[in-house]
Amino acid sequence: MKGVVLSGESAQHVGHITQQGWRRERKCRKCQKCLQVLRMKGGIGEESYANNSNIQKGYQNRSMPLLEQAVLELCCTTLPTEYITIADLGCGSGPNTLYAVSEIMSIIHKRCCQLSQSSPEFGVFLNDLPWNDFNTVFKSLPAFHEKMKKQNGEEFGPLYIGGVSGSFYGRLFPSRSLNFVYSSTSLQWLSQVPPELNDRANKEIVNKGKIYISKTSSPAVIKAYVTQFQRDFSLFLKSRAEEIIPGGRMVLSFRGRRLADPSPDESCLLWDLLAQAFQDLVLEGLVVEEKLDSYNTPYYEPYTEEIRAEIEKEGSFTLDRLVSTAMPWDGVNGGKKCDRVGTAQQMAKAMRAVQESMIQSHFGAEIMDPLFERFVNIMVANTKEVEHVSVVLSMVRKS
Repeated sequence: MKGVVLSGESAQHVGHITQQGWRRERKCRKCQKCLQVLRMKGGIGEESYANNSNIQKGYQNRSMPLLEQAVLELCCTTLPTEYITIADLGCGSGPNTLYAVSEIMSIIHKRCCQLSQSSPEFGVFLNDLPWNDFNTVFKSLPAFHEKMKKQNGEEFGPLYIGGVSGSFYGRLFPSRSLNFVYSSTSLQWLSQVPPELNDRANKEIVNKGKIYISKTSSPAVIKAYVTQFQRDFSLFLKSRAEEIIPGGRMVLSFRGRRLADPSPDESCLLWDLLAQAFQDLVLEGLVVEEKLDSYNTPYYEPYTEEIRAEIEKEGSFTLDRLVSTAMPWDGVNGGKKCDRVGTAQQMAKAMRAVQESMIQSHFGAEIMDPLFERFVNIMVANTKEVEHVSVVLSMVRKS
């Protein structure tokens, strides 16, 4: 099974109508539209996510010490066993996709060798939304199988890899079927734009001229984002609690913040610069003001204490470790030395690779080039530099 796309229950996504009828069909269609446009830019071209994900690779590297520790602790409670299942949630496509799962399997195999035990069979499930570029991922699998054998020896495996399409804000796998779950740079994306930001009934513009939280945001905007994060993260934890075996492990790495302040530059600067670029297009008549006022990003960088609170409230997991890591301002360059113009251009490519589908769906394809040209100019003129913060946490499924 080297490339089979499976469909999980959550391919119907959060907000679908259940037999109890606790969601409305209208909301279901709204969530489905959000999931359709929230995707990384596929392929392997110059503007693809595969070629513009250096900073995501940096986050993965910084999560490795905690990941390795969690895997070794899993070995202490799981080995010997004939079969281990691993899920990577929000796998994306490109060179980062198989990096973490390869490390997890290699650590387990090495530990088995140290204990003079046979290596288990591995079942790896790569999950992302249905519109992810799974084709590129599957084309890379033959070479990946060869690489794993070369690195670990002929005794490694066997290894079976499948794709599972659907939102991780809902069930994806059978009950108690997973030993280890990993996710990197995905959980900062919400299941939908907070509905309170588009209150059509009162015809109120809640976040005028902005596309995310800003220092000028009203308490209502901040509350809407916090509430949406709480709903989504709680559902994520509930879903994983059903799928992970007691004693199983989960390591998550995603964008977050170290400060209680909901609008620090670390979290909001780039969004403010992009909003300025949109505002320039409004002044030039390339974007209708009402279009900008009705556009908000389904994204949130939670405070570490907000994360702890949701884990404790949901109650199915023990939080083993939580650490903050930071990438430098020019981390998007992948270690290359660039001047401010070069960094701005690379940042624009990285943001476009992630956001193009959402922006294009709302504003049209014709604004993409002028928008990011202005973003580069604004970023070059702005002298602020901030670190890009992520949180890494390790959890254990309670018995």
